[in-house]
Amino acid sequence: MWAWNAFIAAVCGDISIWKPSPKVPFSAIAALKICTEALRAGGFPDIFFLFNDAGTELATRFVDDRRIGLISFTGSTAVGRNVGQRVAQRMGRSLLELGGNNAIIVDESAELKLAIPAIVFGAVGTAGQRCTSTRRLIVHRAIHDAVIDKLKAAYAQVEQRVGDPTAAGTLMGPLIDAAAVQRFEEAIARAKAAGGKVAFGGGKLDRPGNYVRPTLITGLAPDAEVIQHETFAPILYVLPFDSMQQALAIQNGVPQGLSSAIFTQNLKHAEQFLCCAGSDCGIANVNIGTSGAEIGGAFGGEKETGGGRESGSDAWKAYMRRQTNTINYSDALPLAQGIKFEF
Repeated sequence: MWAWNAFIAAVCGDISIWKPSPKVPFSAIAALKICTEALRAGGFPDIFFLFNDAGTELATRFVDDRRIGLISFTGSTAVGRNVGQRVAQRMGRSLLELGGNNAIIVDESAELKLAIPAIVFGAVGTAGQRCTSTRRLIVHRAIHDAVIDKLKAAYAQVEQRVGDPTAAGTLMGPLIDAAAVQRFEEAIARAKAAGGKVAFGGGKLDRPGNYVRPTLITGLAPDAEVIQHETFAPILYVLPFDSMQQALAIQNGVPQGLSSAIFTQNLKHAEQFLCCAGSDCGIANVNIGTSGAEIGGAFGGEKETGGGRESGSDAWKAYMRRQTNTINYSDALPLAQGIKFEF
């Protein structure tokens, strides 16, 4: 996400000052070092900078600084809302890429050989710690049980290959820290309290580290409180539907609007999903998952996702200052409304 912003900004003639997450300070320093060395080797000046801050004091001062023309923030909706408000107070510009609560719709005509790998990758890839991770699976009731069975079999294979993310055979790594594990466990507890049933997983793995089981949960209402909030963990809520209208209502019935997908062989359903009355997300995919297909397109979402766009398409415009120029090459000065001065 840093590169999406920093490199487009560089193309547009800007320098970038990066405030990384306090959870990954060394990764940020290493990435910046690689880029700076490459620039210097090519004879270019330093244009990428960063500061690390264990708290929020420096970051708050940075956001409030009138000299910063654009603040691009990637993170939670709660923090992004505060950033957006503070920048707006000084009449600055902000680009917000916030939470996602992404869903895949699987209708009765879907090719499950395509759908199942996409669902599993979206839900457990990077242990569910992507903004485009799949959080909700909306499945036609006629194939609901069959899809659950296939997912349980796939999840069992994934669970056998949870481990060191740098090892070649690993399919799912750990959560980032103990606090993330606690949020994972709390979300499962809230789901159970609301009537949800754990179809697979549902707890921490009994080993050193922040490793958890990939988890499937069924039996919840689409508007359950725990489903309305994003949990950065490999939890997938499976929800049945009976009609395409109902599926879209479930899909759009959350505050976030980042990524969405449908698996279908029905052209009408695909068009319905993509039309103005379909998915209300910034990203809408057909027969491909919610995560990993967006490179080259404008990346971002609607509603509480923030409305910003990064990466491809015309996202570069956010990093530019717009100016309208009119140059008069004649010897005359025509005035509006036919006004003429007698001097």
